[in-house]
Amino acid sequence: MSRAIDEAARETAKAMVADLRETSPKDTGEYAKGWTRRKESPGSYRVYNKTKPQLTHILEHGHAKRGGGRVEGRPHIKPAEDRYVPEFEKKVQQILERGG
Repeated sequence: MSRAIDEAARETAKAMVADLRETSPKDTGEYAKGWTRRKESPGSYRVYNKTKPQLTHILEHGHAKRGGGRVEGRPHIKPAEDRYVPEFEKKVQQILERGG
């Protein structure tokens, strides 16, 4: 059963990384290419930006400009999370119903 859950987590994390690479802001493309995943524990993966981690919060939520005013955020992480977390939960539920 844990092997099936780990596989579902791997597939979901892989799909989320692909989605984030597609939907991330692309001025130079370096930020969008930086999305990757890392196995934390059995059945658990962390999706993160390896090349520009400091930009995730600023790009997602916006920031104040130096001369006054604001730059609006470009939500791309939260929508991906909202899509893939329920998908993973559904896969785990199906695995548990099948008995592993």
